[in-house]
Amino acid sequence: MERDLDKFPLLIGQTGPLRGQRWALDRELIIGRESNCQVVIPDRQVSRYHARLTPMPEGVILEDMGSKNGTHCNGNPVVKPTILQDGDVLQIALAQQFVFLTSDATLPLLEASLRPGRLHLDLRSRRVWVNQQLVDPSLSALQFHVLRVLYERQGQVVDRQEIIVAAWGDEQVAGVSDQALDALIRRLRDRLAAVDPTHAYIVTLRGHGIRLDNPSLE
Repeated sequence: MERDLDKFPLLIGQTGPLRGQRWALDRELIIGRESNCQVVIPDRQVSRYHARLTPMPEGVILEDMGSKNGTHCNGNPVVKPTILQDGDVLQIALAQQFVFLTSDATLPLLEASLRPGRLHLDLRSRRVWVNQQLVDPSLSALQFHVLRVLYERQGQVVDRQEIIVAAWGDEQVAGVSDQALDALIRRLRDRLAAVDPTHAYIVTLRGHGIRLDNPSLE
């Protein structure tokens, strides 16, 4: 008898070598570098047996298996068994990111949000990857808010006022000068260039606004 996998929670690869792949959590899954793991990540940052996902009556439980470079859930290190919630983001070392879904009901929305660009932004953990490398240390709150509005409308020119509102909030808009925004954009460009100096992701169009140029992964 074939199993009806649509009824089971899903693990979806986001950034990393397993991007776009998916696994139905109808049984225990071991994530690691060894070939006998159910989810194999071919990266030296990943431990041989890195993390375990176990379906239980109360939900799917995530455990770190004593990995060297750690397992994170929504940006927090997994130090004890954790019951996953719909939409949780799992990070295996710096090599691979997954998203957990309780069913495939939100899969079309998720796939629409998996932008195949070299810059990837994760709203839940507030982490940013450029050319599959994590921006570390993390962006400041202002830098992240600016990048978020550009990322959500990538390829479009975003008005400077809209960016200021996104970064500082409506209440502080009046006190924010063009020079302050320019300085913030410059620092953000510098942070991205430190990870990937081969491409200018943030483009300023004088008199119009600012656009995120996010080329496809090669």
